Amino acid sequence: MAGTDLHHPPFSELTRVSARIGFLSFGGPAGQIALMHRELVDERRWVEEDDYLQALNLCHLLPGPEAQQLATWIGWKLHGWKGGVIAGALFVIPGALVMLALSILYAFAANLDWFAALFLGIKAAVLAIIVQALLRIAGRALKTPIQKGMAVAAFAALFLFNAPFPLVVLAALALGAWVGAKRPDLLALKAGGPVGEGHPRPWRASLIAVLAWGAIWAAPMVAVLVFLGRDHVLWDIGVFFSQLAVVTFGGAYAVLAYMAQEAVTGFGWLSAGEMADGLGLAETTPGPLIMVTQFVGYLAAFRAPDPFNPLLAGVLGAVLTTWVTFAPCFLWIFAFAPWMDRLQRLPALKGGLAGVTAAVVGVIANLALWFALHVLFAVVDAVAIGPVVLQVPEWASFDWRAALIAAVAAALIFRFKWGIIRTLGVAAAMGLALGSLA
Repeated sequence: MAGTDLHHPPFSELTRVSARIGFLSFGGPAGQIALMHRELVDERRWVEEDDYLQALNLCHLLPGPEAQQLATWIGWKLHGWKGGVIAGALFVIPGALVMLALSILYAFAANLDWFAALFLGIKAAVLAIIVQALLRIAGRALKTPIQKGMAVAAFAALFLFNAPFPLVVLAALALGAWVGAKRPDLLALKAGGPVGEGHPRPWRASLIAVLAWGAIWAAPMVAVLVFLGRDHVLWDIGVFFSQLAVVTFGGAYAVLAYMAQEAVTGFGWLSAGEMADGLGLAETTPGPLIMVTQFVGYLAAFRAPDPFNPLLAGVLGAVLTTWVTFAPCFLWIFAFAPWMDRLQRLPALKGGLAGVTAAVVGVIANLALWFALHVLFAVVDAVAIGPVVLQVPEWASFDWRAALIAAVAAALIFRFKWGIIRTLGVAAAMGLALGSLA
């Protein structure tokens, strides 16, 4: 365990260790956070245990992947902005490169029968993986009746009434903040100490961070606007994923359904099955699961390449997506990290986070049901009954192969406690074996 004799590593060592973590960061945020704790708190004693946990709480308050933001905070604490940039970037770059290579392969091989069979297995296994995430997050987040009610309300708003995802997040944030300020016990919040007047208020540092990283965030969008215009697919990609970066509370699973529905039915960039394929690919790569956005950006640009060739357009789409997804993460950390002590003591802010976390359970339940319908059935119709919009599958289009693979994957995960990579491998093999069967 970390003690008071902390080590301050040179920048070169921070770079080396950050690269190692980036290549080994499999297993989702829980595994990534545990890996960083072992490497940086327990073994190297670069960060105090209490500071690590407080920073993790801050990252939960911010939109974006909390593990990547935690890596950025650690780098910032050790070597300022330079350390934050290198630690945060190296957490993302290995997975981004792997995801880009897989996206290129997918785009060129998607019409091959064996490739489709392979991903039949992968997308079926994704159903079991999402259910596992749903149960894990629900067990951690739903401690009180009001939290359970918020989860049910979020699910109903999304699945039955097709409510906009950002509106659901903002409503949960506002309700949670109000309850946290008035009755924190209803959200199982622990009372925090008073906000000390003696703590510094680093407005200047935060303002510089917002201006600098806001400019970095916007730079590629300015280039797209000047050289390609608002009608180009790259502009749509940049605007959509920039908006997504602001509302990505509660982890990648929370926004996947919203992203999938917009990308599939709103923009027509890819199909629901391809969205499930992308999630399966993201599960197999190091780094944050939100890297699935790169897959969507690649396919969107690949299929509307003018004036570029498809490969170049796809790479530009993937790079732009990754840029506007992760540049805001650096902005949040560099702007808010100096305020960490104060933020930890605001009951309304803690309540807002608890409200969003509870709503995220309903959001992921919506994602699980949406993916299940589109993976298990070839045809799903939207039927409006007054304000309610139901997703109704055509039972004749039921795919028994996907259902069988999903059941096997669920047994491997829940009964035999297999890991994600191993389970996806078995599911992919089953997809190849069953792919030729109607």
